[in-house]
Amino acid sequence: MTNPLQFIQQTRSEIGKIAWPTRREVILTTVTVFVMATLTAIFFALVDILIRTGLQGLLSFFG
Repeated sequence: MTNPLQFIQQTRSEIGKIAWPTRREVILTTVTVFVMATLTAIFFALVDILIRTGLQGLLSFFG
């Protein structure tokens, strides 16, 4: 078991090893996530419209 001072030193050492992303990488990743989320939302909205239209057509045909 390490004492609290050693723990803090080891933690600082490990944090120093982290490869932090650059500002450009963060912005590009964020934009990519928003674009993909938008495309996914559009896709599922279109699928929903198609399914709803198909079901309404079936129900009106048999109803």
